[in-house]
Amino acid sequence: MIYIHWVFLSVYVITIVMVTMRVLMANRQPAKTIAWILVLVFIPIFGAIFYFFFGKTTHKERRIGQKSMDKLTKYAMLEFVEQKQLHLPNEYKELINLFINQNWVLPFKNNNAEIYISGYEFFPALLREIGKAKHHVHVDSFIFSDDPLGRIVADALIDKVRQGIEVRVIYDDVGSWKTKKCFFERMHVEGIEVYPFMPVRFPLFTSKVNYRNHRKICVIDGEVGFIGGMNIAKRYVKGIKSLAWRDTHVKITGAAVYGLQRAFLIDWFFVSRILINNQNYYPISKVADNDCLIQIVTSNPTSLWPEIEQGYVKILVSAKQYVYMETPYFLPTDPILFAMRTAALSGVDVRLMIPYETDTKIVEWASRSYVLSTVKAGVKVYLYKAGFNHSKILVADDSIATIGSTNIDFRSLENDFEANAFFYDKSTALKVKEIFLKDQEACVSLSDVQNLSHRPFLQRLWESMVRLLSPIL
Repeated sequence: MIYIHWVFLSVYVITIVMVTMRVLMANRQPAKTIAWILVLVFIPIFGAIFYFFFGKTTHKERRIGQKSMDKLTKYAMLEFVEQKQLHLPNEYKELINLFINQNWVLPFKNNNAEIYISGYEFFPALLREIGKAKHHVHVDSFIFSDDPLGRIVADALIDKVRQGIEVRVIYDDVGSWKTKKCFFERMHVEGIEVYPFMPVRFPLFTSKVNYRNHRKICVIDGEVGFIGGMNIAKRYVKGIKSLAWRDTHVKITGAAVYGLQRAFLIDWFFVSRILINNQNYYPISKVADNDCLIQIVTSNPTSLWPEIEQGYVKILVSAKQYVYMETPYFLPTDPILFAMRTAALSGVDVRLMIPYETDTKIVEWASRSYVLSTVKAGVKVYLYKAGFNHSKILVADDSIATIGSTNIDFRSLENDFEANAFFYDKSTALKVKEIFLKDQEACVSLSDVQNLSHRPFLQRLWESMVRLLSPIL
């Protein structure tokens, strides 16, 4: 019996060595590699288990074949080519081309945008548009909750199916893990085509847990689309406990809906293996000719390049006057942190807004050292106190803005499937700027928060230790 301990120890050491070799061979960023090695070495047994759940990379896997991608892009491409007098703003031609060259993300003119800053505004608008649907409704949501609000949306979708309207729903299997399967089964029985994204099932569940569809997209009849940070859950109107939720979503009408449609249909092919490329899903836009230019940009862990991260970096290093950003979680990658510091040190007015109180304490602890390092470079940091600010927006120089699902953290920028709308339009940029400045009125400056600026040594040591895990949080 005494040899059992040695056998167990030998098996464990061999396992750790093999997993460590796999981590090294993945050729990730050194900081992320070191973080995983620390987890494997200092958290016996559970470190290896944790790695198999959250550490295995899928960067080398191709989600969709090129032929299928070409078919899914066909009609969006045709509508792009048919745009008359398309003028790209000189100051953002490089950024627009960056997105086009990465994944055929096309810019579309002739759009209208209506921004919502609360669930009280967004959900009535969503339900109104669903009610007006005449051909199809497409919903892609990280969380679809079985709560009063979720049931209202589900009932609206069921009502459309009974009218003969096509309804397709994608929900993230991990994001919606609290939602009972009977909730989605009811929709399926009623005729809604509903699929989970990367369902996590034993024993094929290890790496799938780490790569989630965090997008929030809805497309109605190919004419109206929604994108932003709000999931389908009552927290956006009721909050959680005493914490009110503040978020941003946008309704788009016009040609840019082709980009939203393409993003949804690619995800649909991924979850269902059903290729939908009919021109009926790309109707001719009814919006009058205007210069509101929008690109719908997606990113995912299987891409060759981190599209949205590169876009943020490009905006930061190209800014001339200011860049204002809101994010609920701030665990920036090295390129983002470097770009923020560079912009601030160059005299650009860089402002970062994060929640004073978050819904995840360990992320809050890990983010503090990042926040303080940006302050040293001249970034102005504001802590939102009127609830939990879950908004993900950026605006720069009164000329460009983005609204979407992407947080400024490792998970969103490297592991999740995300989607953002980039607006090259002064009117929209000024609206987003106004939203930021209004939110700023509900903030305190980091320099005014004594318990954050002058923390005891042990607290700072703990935060620095937690920061080591930030690439895998």
